Amino acid sequence: MSAPLPDWLLRARADACQPPRRARLPFFADGYPVGSVEPGILDEIVLQSLLDVRYKLSIQERFAAPVWCLEAQHGELTAAFDALARALRALGHCGPWRNEQLAVCTAQGQCLGTIERGLVRVLGIATQAVHLVGLVPDGRMWVQRRAFDKPNNPGQWDTLMGGMVSAADTLHEALERETWEEAGLRLSALQNVVHGGHIGFERPSREGGGTGYMRERIDWFRAVVPPDRVPCNQDGEVARFELLPPETLRQWVEQGLFTQESTLVLAASWGL
Repeated sequence: MSAPLPDWLLRARADACQPPRRARLPFFADGYPVGSVEPGILDEIVLQSLLDVRYKLSIQERFAAPVWCLEAQHGELTAAFDALARALRALGHCGPWRNEQLAVCTAQGQCLGTIERGLVRVLGIATQAVHLVGLVPDGRMWVQRRAFDKPNNPGQWDTLMGGMVSAADTLHEALERETWEEAGLRLSALQNVVHGGHIGFERPSREGGGTGYMRERIDWFRAVVPPDRVPCNQDGEVARFELLPPETLRQWVEQGLFTQESTLVLAASWGL
């Protein structure tokens, strides 16, 4: 019989799978369901006619229930998302503005357009992220402390690298770019880089004044960092790095010092 899962892991898994705090309305883009939004968030945009006339935002009925629909002419959905993002930002219904575009995809993976990262949680749009677990040959692990001015989870501990997959990236490109930006390491200099698996998150988000909902897939990788390579942050988003022995790392995870995402990534890397 397998050993029971530790309490910290049960809590982390429960935190990663939570329903919305309040009922949300489905959000469609050009006829495809892509997210959800709290009632009232989009009403003011419609009332004040804040969108360009080329785009239509309206409540329609689908499957005998109301849904919000964004429609654009001539394949201009990215421009429509941009107009919607700016309108929501002006009304204060927006997460931190990053000037970073993320893909908006159907459930089948078809990319419909892109949207500013600060809006994906408010609109409940699914995102993709990547993490890297960095070991050294003796079994210790490199971890980072997130910068204290980061909008999400400031000062908490994280894997060697964790970042979003932007609309311009493939998964591998995001892994390579984020590894350099966060840790100053070239992927080609690491050894035994392998895809370890993925974990999913669905939970309420504080973004947009607490009106957001996070839906994210995190693909995680494992690699060996040669002893002569030391992580060095390049983008100002990391306070410092530490090389931890397994027992210390486990203690810090159990004490809740790591982000929820990295806690589940590390647990998966341990086979839990």
